[in-house]
This record gives sequence, C-alpha cells and structure tokens, in this order.
Amino acid sequence: MMKRRLYFMLPNVASAERTADDLLLARIEDKHMYFMAKPGTHLGKLHEAGYSIRNDLLRGAEAGLISGGLFGLILGIVLYVIQPFGINLQPVVILALALLFGLFGAWSSSMIGVALPNSQLSQFEEEIEQGKVLLIVDIPRGRIDEVRSLIGRTHPEANARGFEPAFPVFP
Repeated sequence: MMKRRLYFMLPNVASAERTADDLLLARIEDKHMYFMAKPGTHLGKLHEAGYSIRNDLLRGAEAGLISGGLFGLILGIVLYVIQPFGINLQPVVILALALLFGLFGAWSSSMIGVALPNSQLSQFEEEIEQGKVLLIVDIPRGRIDEVRSLIGRTHPEANARGFEPAFPVFP
C-alpha cells in the first residue's frame, strides 16, 4: 500500500497536541505522526521526527539503487556481448551485475544521504526557528481529502503546507 506524507505548520505545541488528538480520534496511528520544533522545545507526548525523517537517507539510497543498478545493467550487457578474456558468460551475469551494483550504489549513497538534512524540510526551517511546530503525517492515499478536511475544519490555525509524492509503506 502506498502512503502520502502531508505537512502542516502549527503555531505552537498546544495546537500540535490538539491536532494529534483529533488525528488519533480519526484513527491515524500515533506512529504515523511526526513533529518538528525549534531545538529545546519540549514536545510532551508528541513524537519528535526521528533521524530517518530529518535526513536524506532514503532519497540517497533510492538514487544510488537506480544509478548503481543502471550502471551494473549496462556493464553486464557490455561484458555479455564482448565476452572478455575468452570467458563464456551467461545472461545471468547481466542481472547479477545490475543487482550487485544497485546494492552497492544504495549503500554508498545512503552513507552520503545520512549526513545531509532532508531537502524536503528546508522550506520549513525559518518558521520552525520562529517557534512554530511542523506536523508530518503519513496517511493512506485514500484518506488524503478526509485528513485535510478534518484538520482544516477543526484547526483553522493549521497551515497546510503540501505533500510529498507517494512512497511505500516500509520507510
């Protein structure tokens, strides 16, 4: 199942707590809500956005998997076609190299991504520094309108700040 990540800017922690309570009543699990605030802000019972949300680990791994896999695929095709050193290579070499280089690319790029801040969150930095709280909520695609409507209706102080393209459930 694919989910969508929605962003809402809230004026303060009290508003964030009320919004989280309303989302819980709407059966959005607590583990799918992440909050970011100015360093030193006590978020109470709210889940602070963790390391995997705050950095570009997943984006780095994805880019490395794609670029490494493509490189491995091309290398595998070239080696299969030219059959170097008189070795009789089988077609499975193409798949094996694509997989090997894809995994290596994902690993190496994720090491870079883990050191970089999440590029999606840079647009919120100034408001967070002013004391506002960012709500990041992951919801099934079929509930986007429902959640937007709920927050808009019950929390007019919440500023809907867009969404991130669909992503698989596992991250």
